[in-house]
Amino acid sequence: MKSLNTILTVIALHTAGTAFAQTAVDVDEMHADFTELVTDSTGSAAYIPDEYPAGYIDFTYVNEITGNTPYRQARRGIFVIGSGKNVRAFEAFGGTSASAAQYAAAINRYRQAFPDVNIWVMPIPTACAYYTPTAVEAVPKSTHGFIREVFRNLDSSITGIDIYPALAEHVEEPIYSRTDHHWSPLGAYYAAMAFASVAGLDFEPIECFEPVTVPGYVGTMYRFSGSMAVKKAPEDFVYYVPRNEPVEVTYVTYTLDKARRKVIAETEPFQGNFFIPMQGVATYSTFMGGDSKLTKIVTQNKNGRRLAILKDSFGNALPPFLFSSFEEIHVIDCRYFTPNIRDYIQGNGVTDILFANNVTHASSARTTDMYITYLNQ
Repeated sequence: MKSLNTILTVIALHTAGTAFAQTAVDVDEMHADFTELVTDSTGSAAYIPDEYPAGYIDFTYVNEITGNTPYRQARRGIFVIGSGKNVRAFEAFGGTSASAAQYAAAINRYRQAFPDVNIWVMPIPTACAYYTPTAVEAVPKSTHGFIREVFRNLDSSITGIDIYPALAEHVEEPIYSRTDHHWSPLGAYYAAMAFASVAGLDFEPIECFEPVTVPGYVGTMYRFSGSMAVKKAPEDFVYYVPRNEPVEVTYVTYTLDKARRKVIAETEPFQGNFFIPMQGVATYSTFMGGDSKLTKIVTQNKNGRRLAILKDSFGNALPPFLFSSFEEIHVIDCRYFTPNIRDYIQGNGVTDILFANNVTHASSARTTDMYITYLNQ
């Protein structure tokens, strides 16, 4: 891997990969989630290596992409490094070993609730795990160490999926957005491939998908940093539509209160498209139109396996790559869900549950609290 001195990286020193409730009309909603997760995920981390837990892959990554890039500070604690058209924007990670244990403890309750369901846990690294310059004084806490602590605290019957090394193999590809806090659909593809391999699923290669390019994309990090360098370095947003995988998609859309913390109304189920093209800062919401909804996807696959993805917005990019892997896919956000999840999982014959949270949401007390609430509401 070559060192690219012109890459521009933005780092918020206390949070990573915040998966906001992104919509096409209200970017301020993303700011509310950003502030909350900054507050909720900071703290001291103590990752003490001993034996490696099941699922964890011992792996050392050296940043040869942006490791030597100089930086300067921008608004809201964000650091801007480099200059030119290769701007990259991301936040650092502030998870702790305690928050990793809390996340695992919440997931362990799902084993108690669903003893006969396959449960998979796939913490998603954010861009800081791969692109943080070594010169940053406030060194981000270890993403891979956090993943290790999650796996260490899981019930032995739950399978951890360590995608940190799989993504590291592709860091020179556009696996993360340069101007937004999300990963890219290509990054989600490599993660879905790793999941399918561990779970023993059929999986289609990228050649079976039609790439759709949205040019001129500038994501959330311009608004967060106020850096004109980010605004002046738009990128292509490329998503992938399965060529031969027709699906039937049913939505329940939630109306939220002003604080976006509580569902105050919901629609009757209705059918729609999985891909809902968006533009501007909300382009990532092309997947299902955003987060505040419950989605059921019925595929042409008849293998009897039905997946529930419990996720933040990082998980929105995963389902298209799994249309060939499951008979049904149910997409449940970690913030917005009104049924009792015991009734929902059993009533829909779900055979597999995948927890797919980015590491910042995984380290958030609100995420763990909501997952526990779903079992009892």
